[in-house]
Amino acid sequence: MSKECKKAYITTPIYYVNDIPHIGHAYTTIIADMLAIYSRLSGLDTFFLTGTDEHGQKIEQAAKKRGKTPKEYADEISAKFKELWDEFKITYDKFIRTTDEYHIKGVQKAFEKMYQKGDIYKGVYKGHYCIGCETFFTQTQLVDGELCPDCGRETTIVEEESYFFRLSKYQDKLLKWYKENEKCILPKTRRNEVIRFVEEGLEDLSITRTSFDWGIKLPESLNDPKHVIYVWLDALMNYLTALGYGTTEDKLDYWPARVHLIGKDILRFHAIYWPAFLMSLDMPLPKHIATHGWWTRNGEKMSKSKGNVINPKEVADAYGLDNFRYFLIREVPFGGDGDFSQRALIDRINNDLGNDLGNLLNRLIGMSSKYTNQEIDSSNVEEFYKDELEKVNEHIDNLEPLLFDMQLHRYLEELWKPLAIANKAIDKYQPWNLMKEGKTKEVEALLGLIANILAKVAIMLHPVMPTTTKKISEALNFEINKDSFKKYIKEKELLNKFTIKKIPPLFPKIEEKLMPEPQQEQKPKKEQKKKEEKSEGLITIDEFFKVDLRVGKVLEAQEVKKSKKLLLLKVDLGEERPRQIVAGIKEWYKPEDLINSYVCVVANLKPAKLMGLVSEGMLLAAKDEDGLSLIRPEKPKKEGTRIS
Repeated sequence: MSKECKKAYITTPIYYVNDIPHIGHAYTTIIADMLAIYSRLSGLDTFFLTGTDEHGQKIEQAAKKRGKTPKEYADEISAKFKELWDEFKITYDKFIRTTDEYHIKGVQKAFEKMYQKGDIYKGVYKGHYCIGCETFFTQTQLVDGELCPDCGRETTIVEEESYFFRLSKYQDKLLKWYKENEKCILPKTRRNEVIRFVEEGLEDLSITRTSFDWGIKLPESLNDPKHVIYVWLDALMNYLTALGYGTTEDKLDYWPARVHLIGKDILRFHAIYWPAFLMSLDMPLPKHIATHGWWTRNGEKMSKSKGNVINPKEVADAYGLDNFRYFLIREVPFGGDGDFSQRALIDRINNDLGNDLGNLLNRLIGMSSKYTNQEIDSSNVEEFYKDELEKVNEHIDNLEPLLFDMQLHRYLEELWKPLAIANKAIDKYQPWNLMKEGKTKEVEALLGLIANILAKVAIMLHPVMPTTTKKISEALNFEINKDSFKKYIKEKELLNKFTIKKIPPLFPKIEEKLMPEPQQEQKPKKEQKKKEEKSEGLITIDEFFKVDLRVGKVLEAQEVKKSKKLLLLKVDLGEERPRQIVAGIKEWYKPEDLINSYVCVVANLKPAKLMGLVSEGMLLAAKDEDGLSLIRPEKPKKEGTRIS
């Protein structure tokens, strides 16, 4: 973060109270918590907001089905979110509810200001409305002429009196903001998606309803009591009303938001409507709108009917909250869709955490007990292991930019490199042999190096695994706080001489799954066999769309030494960094012929190693008796364009 920035305002979306929290909610909130904890550690005055969105026709209908008032129903579900975040020790500073009185007053003030400015006018709206998404769609946006393009539900034609926001007025200003602020929407592919949508033209936005009552009424000055304010204007204003907009104004100096964290399903509302509302209110725009993907389970979309919806509390209870946090952040590049499987979670715990981190601490405790009576002294580290220490500090310095560019999995990849240096140093210098040679100072310095690497890693891992890193810091006799961050990370000081504390292993090996898998519905054998025969070799449209195909531009190409078949490519898919792809096309293509050409890439393929090189995707090609040809777009397309 920039040196001039003294405050950090981090937000999650406010979660809609139509159901209990699931893994997607947990994912967003844990990432926001990570950013907030890091911001505080680095010395920033931080305000972290989360909460619940409680108005709208969907809530009114859900409450009626259950024989409750909308407020009773909202109270019940909102409490479940707050209880889970408290149990997960989420460090939020405020939990807002859109039924809070101060929020209602702030929304009404904003509506009145936009109305007085001429940005809101009264008219009549007729269009296709999706109750589930609380959104109107044009005829051209619908699927099969009637289905919602976002959720697939049937829409209804609604004609009613409405107040409109002049969204079209802000089209050029929005495009200017996107183009002048490269990182206003992260990842880059989402920004490109929003730009394309806005360039197609914006229509004025209906922002009130008369067909239901459960919402915020218009300001009294308008004397129009039959209208309630559209749920998205109501909901988006929470980011300002939580800071006192329209009431106390006491925390407005935290604005603009450093990061709005959202899921990709609400990108349009946050990246188009919200900045337009802010422009109308003459308020600064947020620094980053960071958009993550969705989670599947064992490769399947989650649904109640399949019984495979992931309850985050069950996972945390079974595998440990910190381990769950690490898995969510490390497993999938931010912005992409992720797949939850117990096997993948167990692999992360046993390998990344158990082997690389936990085992290193165990080795340090064991060696210090054997060689130095548990005393750790850093005084000779720079004399004997200066190169290792400099490499560690270099990796640590790389971390902060990755964090606020939302390259969170790379943050953890980079953070693991100092652990590799420490483990390699033990194998390379072999303290057991150094002791035989009487080189006790070198052994003391080596243990000091390992202790300092663990201390630095613990501080930078603290935003992800706060309970685990506290145990590590207690073993190393220091506290993780703003002072230790400044001392050991920024000023690169070394630990004072201390006695290491013996602690139990942090990550006991997990041998088998700790949670039951969802039961697949068993069909009668005859029916099952008949169905299998009928559909043999066929896939569903859902199965096809699991494959993420994108257009990429080849930036670099070179031969892989000692290989007759492989070329090493760098391909731009419109992401923060180019993908490295190893392709077996050397027999048919020269590297220089590929540079600046366009290719089709399978973008969500699990990375694999070919001749020791990591390949992060696969090129599409066709091969027959005449040889192999790459599948290419007929005309150049923007990098990252999805193929469907």
